[in-house]
Amino acid sequence: MKNGFFAMVSRMKYINRWALMRNEHSENLMEHSFEVSAIAHALAVIGNKRFGKNLDCARAALLGLYHDTPETLTGDMPTPVKYYSDEVRRAYMTVENEACRNLLTMLPDDFRDEYEPFFVRKESDEELWKYVKAADKISALIKCTQEKKAGNTDFDSAAESTAAAIERLGLPEADVFVKEFLPAYELTLDRLKDD
Repeated sequence: MKNGFFAMVSRMKYINRWALMRNEHSENLMEHSFEVSAIAHALAVIGNKRFGKNLDCARAALLGLYHDTPETLTGDMPTPVKYYSDEVRRAYMTVENEACRNLLTMLPDDFRDEYEPFFVRKESDEELWKYVKAADKISALIKCTQEKKAGNTDFDSAAESTAAAIERLGLPEADVFVKEFLPAYELTLDRLKDD
C-alpha cells in the first residue's frame, strides 16, 4: 500500500529478537534499532573526536535506525540459521533485497529518493555502514551482558563469540566504545548515577 511505510516501520515493535534463546528480558526490533542508531552515532563521534575523521554522525545514526527495517517483512532470522551456509545466506539476501524494494514502494514517489539509501546501499555510505555493523554487534554484546547480569548463562557463549566478532572488525572506534562505555552496562541504576 502506498503511504503504508511508517505503519510498517511501527510494526518493528512486534518482532522479537533472540528467538532461539531463553531471554530474561525480551528485546524487540524497534528497541534494537534505536540502540544501534545511538551507538552508530557514538562510533562516528569517536571517529571524529579521537581519530581525526570527518564522519557524518547524523547519517550514521539514520543508517542504524533503518538497518533492520526489512525484517518487518522477513522476520528476524536467527544468526545460526542466517549464516548456516553460503547458499542459505545468499537466499536470505535475495529475500531481504526484495523486502527493501517492497518497503520503498510503500512511500510516496517524491519521498523515495530520501529513503532509498537506507535500503539500497550507496557507495558513498560504505564507510558509515562499517560503523552500523559495529554498532549492531555492540548492541548484541550489550544484550548478552545484560542477560548474563540477570543470571542467564544461555548468553555466555554468545557473549564470547560476539566480543570476538567485534575485535575482528578492526574498528578502533568500536574498541574505544567497548573499553570505555560497555562496563557501565553492568552497573545498577544507583551505581550508574553515582559513578
